[in-house]
Amino acid sequence: MTERRAILSGSTFEEQIGYARAVVDGDRVHVSGTTGFDYGTMTISDEVVEQAEQCLHNIGAALAEAGCSFADVVRVHYLLPDRADFEPCWPVLRRCFGEIRPAATMMVCGLADPRMKIEIEVTARRSPGQQGSAGR
Repeated sequence: MTERRAILSGSTFEEQIGYARAVVDGDRVHVSGTTGFDYGTMTISDEVVEQAEQCLHNIGAALAEAGCSFADVVRVHYLLPDRADFEPCWPVLRRCFGEIRPAATMMVCGLADPRMKIEIEVTARRSPGQQGSAGR
């Protein structure tokens, strides 16, 4: 039977809206669009690069709970309300993805809260040795 389990970060948005930070489904880990909120304090920086760093911190925590890491990411979506904010984030994004080179898309769109300047969603693939070992 294929493993399917939800990973929650403690974000109030997960409870209010009704979703999980990530879902492990067999060898796939689907991390929801993740913004730059510090979920412990529910605060967010005004700076897009700091938000990108916090997004990646939040995503890294979800991936770790799923039993994988950024090295397992195969797909990433970047969502930004202002296209000019994307390039300043490149060095931060390259630190996580520069070696693994996942398929990537950047889209300009509105986000749920005007304080949000970037949202990042990833899909990862766990190797057979990683499956069934995390969160147990």
